Amino acid sequence: MTNSAKPSILLAEDDAAMRVYLERALEKAGYEVQSVDRGTAAVPLLETQSFDLLLSDIVMPEMDGIELAQRCNEVSPHTKVMFITGFAAVTLKASREQPEAKVLSKPFHLRDLVLEVERVLDDKAQASL
Repeated sequence: MTNSAKPSILLAEDDAAMRVYLERALEKAGYEVQSVDRGTAAVPLLETQSFDLLLSDIVMPEMDGIELAQRCNEVSPHTKVMFITGFAAVTLKASREQPEAKVLSKPFHLRDLVLEVERVLDDKAQASL
């Protein structure tokens, strides 16, 4: 990152306890995090704000994470996408439909999450050089 602003993450996770847990861990790691409880709540934020990363659960009510990633690609193509899920079959679908996106399977250690987020954002920084 060329400026001193913290990288920003939009977190979409329908499980409240998991959302708070992830948000705290990412903020502690130095990220600016906004979180929503469903994909449909994330879309207006993607349309009006700039995020470095969309971190989304795949299985959510109203709009799943894959649909959300497709909307993100349309309205905010510079935003990287990373999925979290507890379902192996869903991981395969995500990999097919969003081949650029990293998929992290639950359960995972917070350290692994932070390392993967750093890796995805480093890739983004390298691509913009």
